[in-house]
Amino acid sequence: MIFESSEDIALLRQSVRDFVEYEVEPAAMDIEEKDEIPSRILSMAKEMGLFGLSIPEEYGGLGIGMVGKCALYEELGKTHNGFTTVIGAHTGIGSVGIVEMGNEAQKQKYLPAMASGEKIGAFALTEPSAGSNATNLKTTAVRKGDKYVLNGSKHYITNAPIADVFTVMAVTDPAKGAKGITSFIVEKDFPGFQLGKIEKKMGLRGSHSAELFFEDCEVPAENVLGQEGQGYVNALKILANGRAGLAARNLGSAQKLLDMSMKYAQERIQFGKPIFEQQIIQHYLAEMALDIESLRWMTYRVAGMVDQGMKVIKEAAMVKLLGSEVYSRVADKAVQIHGGIGYISEFPIERYYRDARIAKIYEGTSEIQKNIIAAQLKQEYS
Repeated sequence: MIFESSEDIALLRQSVRDFVEYEVEPAAMDIEEKDEIPSRILSMAKEMGLFGLSIPEEYGGLGIGMVGKCALYEELGKTHNGFTTVIGAHTGIGSVGIVEMGNEAQKQKYLPAMASGEKIGAFALTEPSAGSNATNLKTTAVRKGDKYVLNGSKHYITNAPIADVFTVMAVTDPAKGAKGITSFIVEKDFPGFQLGKIEKKMGLRGSHSAELFFEDCEVPAENVLGQEGQGYVNALKILANGRAGLAARNLGSAQKLLDMSMKYAQERIQFGKPIFEQQIIQHYLAEMALDIESLRWMTYRVAGMVDQGMKVIKEAAMVKLLGSEVYSRVADKAVQIHGGIGYISEFPIERYYRDARIAKIYEGTSEIQKNIIAAQLKQEYS
């Protein structure tokens, strides 16, 4: 099976590749040191339409299918992961809910500004007691006239400090369990909404996560996303939809690590010859290449299934799991090939190694992906 992009996607992919090479990558060390993405780079990304990848053309976006998005995400994955996460969280879980589940009024109100990057999106599901166990939400939403009043908190919310529009999950009927969860579109300026502390993280510098607090936060009833009680199902759809894109970003990062490792292995001289001549180094590189090609085929296969409207619950979990595992394995081998240089923060290998670790946690841990896969297998074999 060969995946071919359209001419337009191919041209856009080259533009993104050039943008990454000539604009983002030279600023990578500065992003690491300052923990901030230069406004100039964000402005350029907005002008290129990168904040509107998931949004249909009629609302100002690029309207690109999942295969095309994965091609662009793969290029973005080859540079600073913090920068990539800002875009990925916005174009993925930050906006997909409104695109897929929003009514026309909601789309008209929010999507044009999100497509241009004027307003940034975020997804608020995780709580102190509800990470992997998403049905254990404590944030509540009570209907009062033409409003819902939200109370509770969220944490580890990517893009929270810069976001304007949040897709928030809250309990509207505690007696119904998962069927009592509803999703809402919440604006940062709504009364009772408060941004909490910004978390200090191991990696993903420049991409900030924070706590959210809702203290009698008033949300208009028309901001219910989908139907009341469908929030848990919505959350699963939003997360599943974005997993191929996340795998593509991991793919790009892994490919970048292989590229750097091949270059170093052929230039680094030990015992009178390049370390590439050592069989163990050749084996490391071969294993990295095998992992990367396996991930590439599965990523675009799942992306193609999404574009065809096929059910991808199991496959999305598989590709998310594979992507995080491949990225981690490749990063580990890249450090080993580079030796001491790979452990020093002045060089990019160390940065990728730290950034790879979160891939097994965010947007569903590796353990949760295995649970999903097993549950789907049980259904198939029943």
